[in-house]
Amino acid sequence: MNLKPIRRASLGLRIGLLIACILSLAFGVMIWFQVGAERRIDHEDLNRRSHVLAHQMSSSTIESLALSDAEFRKARIQDLNGHSRLLGFAVYRPDGRLVAAGKGVADFGDEMRSPVKHAFQSDREVVEIIQVPDSQIHILAFPLRDTDGTVKGTLVVVHDASHLKERDEQRLLRFSLWVLLMMFLVVALVVGSTWLAYDRPLGKLAHWMEKVRTGNADDEPPAGLPVSLLATESHRLAASFRAARAANREESSAVVREHNFWNRDRLRLHAQACLGNEAFVVVSNREPYMHQFQDGQPRLIVPAGGVVTALDPVLQACGGVWVAHGAGEADRQTADSHGRLRVPPSNPSYTLKRVWLSREEEQGYYYGLANEGLWPLCHIAHERPTFRESDWKHYVEVNRRFADAALEETGTSDAIVLVQDYQLALVPRMLRESRPNLRIGIFWHIPWPNPETFRICPWRVEILRGILGADLIGFHLQQYCNNFLDTVDRMVEARLDWDHFAVEFKRRQSLVRPFPISVESWAERDVQTGDDLERQIAQLKEKHKLGNSQIVIGVERIDYTKGLPERFRAAARFFEKFPQHRGKYTFVVLGAPSRTHIRRYRDLITELESLADEINWKYQTDGWKPLHFLATHHDPSTVYAFMRMASICVVSSLHDGMNLVAKEYVAAKADNDGVLILSEFAGAARELPDALIINPYDTERFADVICTAVEMAPAERASRMERMRNVVGEHNVYRWAGTLLGDLAAIRTPKAAVRETALALGPR
Repeated sequence: MNLKPIRRASLGLRIGLLIACILSLAFGVMIWFQVGAERRIDHEDLNRRSHVLAHQMSSSTIESLALSDAEFRKARIQDLNGHSRLLGFAVYRPDGRLVAAGKGVADFGDEMRSPVKHAFQSDREVVEIIQVPDSQIHILAFPLRDTDGTVKGTLVVVHDASHLKERDEQRLLRFSLWVLLMMFLVVALVVGSTWLAYDRPLGKLAHWMEKVRTGNADDEPPAGLPVSLLATESHRLAASFRAARAANREESSAVVREHNFWNRDRLRLHAQACLGNEAFVVVSNREPYMHQFQDGQPRLIVPAGGVVTALDPVLQACGGVWVAHGAGEADRQTADSHGRLRVPPSNPSYTLKRVWLSREEEQGYYYGLANEGLWPLCHIAHERPTFRESDWKHYVEVNRRFADAALEETGTSDAIVLVQDYQLALVPRMLRESRPNLRIGIFWHIPWPNPETFRICPWRVEILRGILGADLIGFHLQQYCNNFLDTVDRMVEARLDWDHFAVEFKRRQSLVRPFPISVESWAERDVQTGDDLERQIAQLKEKHKLGNSQIVIGVERIDYTKGLPERFRAAARFFEKFPQHRGKYTFVVLGAPSRTHIRRYRDLITELESLADEINWKYQTDGWKPLHFLATHHDPSTVYAFMRMASICVVSSLHDGMNLVAKEYVAAKADNDGVLILSEFAGAARELPDALIINPYDTERFADVICTAVEMAPAERASRMERMRNVVGEHNVYRWAGTLLGDLAAIRTPKAAVRETALALGPR
C-alpha cells in the first residue's frame, strides 16, 4: 500500500478537521438552544391543554364536591377517565384527601400528592413533569374555587408526557446527522482544495528535489507551485546543490587519491589521535569470541552477527576493552577470576571482559524483553512484540551489571565508552549518572521505528531516557535518525534542534547521526587463499554433493526478519517457472541457529526444514538437489569459500538495519564475477543500487529477478560488481569506526557542564 498520498493529505485533513470541529461546536451550541426552545414550546402546549381541560371540568366538579365521596364517585367517576395521551383526572378535598380518580391515574397517587400539596399551600395551580418507570407524566394541580373564592378542592389533570422525550431524542439525532454530514462535506472540501492547491504541487516539488539529490532531475522545478517565489528559490537552491556536489565529488576524489582508502593502520593512527590517553571501552551483549566444550575441551567459536563482524577489527586496530556477556559454556574456564582474557588468541590485541548472568537473568533480559519485545517492535516483520514486567526488571538489573563492569574497566580516568545495540539501552544513562565526565556513544544496530510503533512499548520513556544519556547516538540510516527524533519529540520533555540533529535533555546535548556500518576486507581475516581455497571449495562441493551446479548463496542468522521462507518460495517458483535452469543452479543457505530458547525461532527452523524438504522432493533428481539448508554455525573460512564459489548471493530481509552479508559477498568477489540480489527493506540497498533490488513479499517478481541474475551478461555482471566493490572498499568498517570515533572524540565536556549535569541527575 502506498502511503505517500495519505501523508501528503494529512495537512489538509488536519485543517479540514479543525474547521469542521469549530463549525460543529458553533452549530452544536445553536442546536442545543434550538432543541431547548422547541422543548419549552412542547411543554407550554401541554400546559395549555391541561389548563383548558381543568377549566372545562372545574364548574361541574365544584358542584359535585357538595356530595359525599361515595356519591361523588358514583356520579362522576366516568368523567374522570382519560383517552389517548390524557391519562385522566383526580379530585382532592382541601385537606388533601383523594375523592376520586380515573382508571388511568389511580396508580399515580404518590406522584400526585406533592403537586396537590403545593397547590393547596400556594393557593395557585402547580405544574410538574415527573419521571415514572419507563415513562414520564405531566401533572396539573388546579385549585377549585367557588364564587366567593373559597377553595373547595383540587382538580388534577394527568397527561402521558413520554412523547416529549422521544421528540427530543429525534431532534438530537436529526441535528447530529446533519452536523456529521456538514463535517464530512467541509473536510472533503478542505482536503480536496488543499491537495489541489498545495499538497499536489508541493509533492511534485519534493519529488523533483529528491531527483535533484540523486542527480536525475530536470533543470527546472515543476510548474504550478502555489508561490512563484518558491519556484525561483528552488531553482537557485538546486543549482547551488549541483555545484556543491560537483565540488565535493572532486574534493572527495582528491582526498581518496591522496590518502587512499581507510585501513587498519590508518584507523589505529586516527584512534590514537582521537583517544589520546583516554581508555576505550566497547559494551555489547554479544562477545566476539566464545568458548564451547567439544570432546571435553574448550573450543573457540566466533558468533555470527553484524556487531561482531563490525567491531572486532576495530578493537584489533585500536586496542581497548570489550565488555560482553560470557554466554559460552566454557567461557569461565578460559577467563581469569575477573572474567578477563586477551583476544584474539592468534594475535592478542585487546581485552575481553566477560559479564556473568544467571539463566533466569538471561531468559528475562535477553530472550524476553530484548528479543521478544524490542526486536520485533523495531523490525516491521509482522511479529507481535511481547512485554512482561518480570522481563523488564531483569533488563534493568542486567543493564546495571554491564554499566558497573564498564565503570570497573574505566576506573577513575577519562574514557570513551561505546555502547552497542538495543539490549543495553539503559547503560548510557547509568554510566552518565555515575561518571558525568565520560564521553559516551551508543550505536543502534537495528532499525528505529516510527513513534506510533514505539509507543507500544510500556517502558518507552525509560528506554529513551536511557539512550539520551549518550553524547552521540548512532543509527545506520538518516531515516532512523529522523524516526528517533520524532519519537523523542512526542514522548520526552526535551528540546530538539532539527538543524543540528541534536536533543537537549537534562541540560546535556545528545547528537543523533547516521553511520552506515560496513565490513573489513576478507584479506584481513583468517581465511584460506590460493590453492588452499580451491581445495576447500572442492571439499565443500564433495561434502554437500553440489556437483558442477552454479551456487546461489545465502548466509543468515535464522531469524524471521531475514525472509528465509519467502526466499525458499521464490526459489521454488523460479524452478517451476524456468525449468530450463533445473540442474544448473543450486540454492545453498548457511543458516546459523539463533535464540532457539524462543519458540518462534524454533518454529521457524521447523518451517524452513519442512519447506526445503517439500521443494527438494518436488524438483530434485538423482544427481541434483535444488536447495541445501545447512542449519549450523559456520566459521568465517567456510562462509568465504561458499561466497567465492557462488555466482549469485540473495539477501531477502523483510526489515534490516543494514545487513552486512550483502557487503561481505561484494567484498569476496575479487574477480567481479557475481550478482547480488538485495531486498529493498535492507539498509544496504541505499548504498548498493547496483544490486538487483527485490521485494521479498512479491514471489513472482522475486523469481523473475533470480532468472535475470542467472541470465545476466558477463560484462554487466562485472560492471555492477565493480561499482559495488568500490563502494564497499571505500566505505569499509574502518571508515565507519573512524567517523564514529572522530565524532565522539570531538565532543568535549566542560567541567561546568559536568557539574550541572551531576546536579540535574541527582544522586544515583
